[in-house]
Amino acid sequence: AVKRLMKEAQELKDPTEQYHAQPLEDNLFEWHFTVRGPPDSDFDGGVYHGRIVLPPEYPMKPPSIILLTPNGRFEVGKKICLSISGHHPETWQPSWSIRTALLAIIGFMPTKGEGAIGSLDYTPDERKALAKKSQDYNCENCGSHMRTALLPCTESSIPSMADVEAKELAKQISFKAESGSAASTTAEPSPAPTPIKIAKQEAPVSDDVTFTENNPEIEAMRETDADDTSGIQEPPQSRPNTTSLSPRQRRTQQQRRVQQQQARRPVSPSYTQVRQPANANQIGSTVLIVILTLALAALIFRRIYMSNEYRFDYEL
Repeated sequence: AVKRLMKEAQELKDPTEQYHAQPLEDNLFEWHFTVRGPPDSDFDGGVYHGRIVLPPEYPMKPPSIILLTPNGRFEVGKKICLSISGHHPETWQPSWSIRTALLAIIGFMPTKGEGAIGSLDYTPDERKALAKKSQDYNCENCGSHMRTALLPCTESSIPSMADVEAKELAKQISFKAESGSAASTTAEPSPAPTPIKIAKQEAPVSDDVTFTENNPEIEAMRETDADDTSGIQEPPQSRPNTTSLSPRQRRTQQQRRVQQQQARRPVSPSYTQVRQPANANQIGSTVLIVILTLALAALIFRRIYMSNEYRFDYEL
């Protein structure tokens, strides 16, 4: 890692029209860089300064990139989220370098933030004002002055082969990060589940049963079913208004109501036994007592009879 960093520092020691980066004197793993805003954009004319913090495993792991100059695209003092930064180690490639990262930052500036970490979406007027103000920024740590950090921009300048290769890599990086951020921020929510309505089946009604308004068994069934289904609320349409209905219509409605109650709660075979009068148990107890009393009386009578017969035979 140290050999690789020293080689890159030697390659980037001379500033260009677009970028410049060098490590700090006392820390080889922290670099300060300066990039020029891309032309024909809201950042045209701006010169921006930032930090690159490299891990000890570099180039096997990506660096962390932090902007120090207000720019309207990236938050100041916060690690930005790019496919070439530490937020996405899975997309980092060891063939990329600090030069590639600098050109990727320049290429990323005109793109939309899309809600990514460390991204901002300022208006064009605000970004242009910050671009003009960025030339007055001076870094206290590395001593860079934005007005003299880069070479003057001229139309006759020819980019080097290294810059051309780095720009091609930067385009690939930009494409990957934009597609990933768009996929993470524009995902549509899953549709709400459609409620399922279950039709209520009505049980057939026997013709042998006669339904009347004053039938006590039906009234008892209604009270019991009402207690069992107290937690179930019927819809308003299941409770028709019976104030202006004829007796025949009322009986029809009562039949339907009983059918619905039977459908919700099936009648067991022992249902008629449960509905027996309350004094049935008393009658059964009384009959049992009478039978036991008669049996005891018959037993006593038999003992008396046998005793008398024995006495008669003895006298003879």
